[in-house]
Amino acid sequence: MDTNAVKAAAQGYLLQMTRFLRDLIRIPSESCEEGGVIRRTIKEMEALGFDKAWIDPQGNALGIMGEGEKLIAFDGHIDTVGIGNIENWTNDPYEGYETDEIIYGRGASDQEGGVVSAVYGAKIMKDLGIIPDGYAILVVASVQEEDCDGLCWQYIYNEDKLVPEFVVSTEPTDGGVYRGHRGRMEIRVDVHGVSCHGSAPERGDNAIYKMADILQDVRALNENGCADADEIKGLVKMLEPEYNPDHYEDARFLGRGTVTVSQIFYTSPSRCAVADSCAISLDRRMTAGETWDSCLEEIRALPACRKYGDDVKVSMYMYDRPAWTGLVYNTECYFPTWINRESSAHVAAVADAHRALYGDKRIGAPSAMDKRTRPLVDKWTFSTNGVSIQGRYGIPCVGFGPGAESQAHAPNEITWKQDLVTCAAVYALTPYMYIQKEKTDDVCEYRSGATGNDIR
Repeated sequence: MDTNAVKAAAQGYLLQMTRFLRDLIRIPSESCEEGGVIRRTIKEMEALGFDKAWIDPQGNALGIMGEGEKLIAFDGHIDTVGIGNIENWTNDPYEGYETDEIIYGRGASDQEGGVVSAVYGAKIMKDLGIIPDGYAILVVASVQEEDCDGLCWQYIYNEDKLVPEFVVSTEPTDGGVYRGHRGRMEIRVDVHGVSCHGSAPERGDNAIYKMADILQDVRALNENGCADADEIKGLVKMLEPEYNPDHYEDARFLGRGTVTVSQIFYTSPSRCAVADSCAISLDRRMTAGETWDSCLEEIRALPACRKYGDDVKVSMYMYDRPAWTGLVYNTECYFPTWINRESSAHVAAVADAHRALYGDKRIGAPSAMDKRTRPLVDKWTFSTNGVSIQGRYGIPCVGFGPGAESQAHAPNEITWKQDLVTCAAVYALTPYMYIQKEKTDDVCEYRSGATGNDIR
């Protein structure tokens, strides 16, 4: 294989990739409002000669290059978060402002740039005739990831009936090849109270006061250590063999779990009354060895939750927001943890493609390199569609994508043009480097899997 030809092809498409990404940034595409960018992506696929390009009922854009029956997939979510306070932006977040080195705007790193590189990576494979015999390349521009990561792949797996041999996630990886990440779940805590007139608060039972006690316990759960003196053992305990004998080494690779309060709600008859209910949302990040059930029980076991007994309800959120097509596809808000073995054939394929093209160190534009000193093969801090691809269904998944995690959800978001080229080239070479005979039935080093609930 002439790797210089692959690099030259990717570099030759830089102007087209830049134009495509700037077009996507110009179309606001928050979760459940992705119709415009989906149609723009289909247009690009058709213009580049994809053998098939279509929109499924959930609204995902799917394109196939090649004619084989076996699939190798590249996934990138096309939706974005909002822009937040516009005063925090120095330029229009929907203009796609560019310099010689960067492209600026909402979605640049997280993660429309990944979709762009995947589309052009597939084009390069076709140009150079390097799609392996018996395989086709599936490129997915997926929806609703920011709202409910992995929901799109629940639909693709269960309803579209597409099951790739492996999937490359194009989420930003700061120039690295990522083989896993922590899982997460969304927990709700409801507290019951009794209202009364605010002039005599002793007649009622203030739900906000009860919740104040619970909030302090949640904070302790996140911040405490795990010494004998700690009444509430902190989540850091899962890094220790005493508390996590089977998976503490995997937990140390991924990093400790975390919990934080993300929202708070209340009800009260008026501003001069005692609150009769209070509720909070918890964002719970889960490391290896933690399960959906253990995380719920951990909150129920907090001293303040036990103190208020039946007045406290701890539950997991459900997701039922309609897609931009109007489709509602319910799921539980639980997103499993997963790690691949570094030796897995699909992880090796991406890493070997990078080494063949660019060497065994992370590369990037000069302004990107301050955060690219970590090992080439590593893990994400945040969560991706891999929670369903591999976490739920065990489809091998690996990450390599343009941009930086630090740009995700931030004002003045950027990506680097060099990353678009690098990723397109690595994607194009990855199927060629994949050694099918070295694949194994179980590539997982750790996978927490789905819950026992009857939800697909």
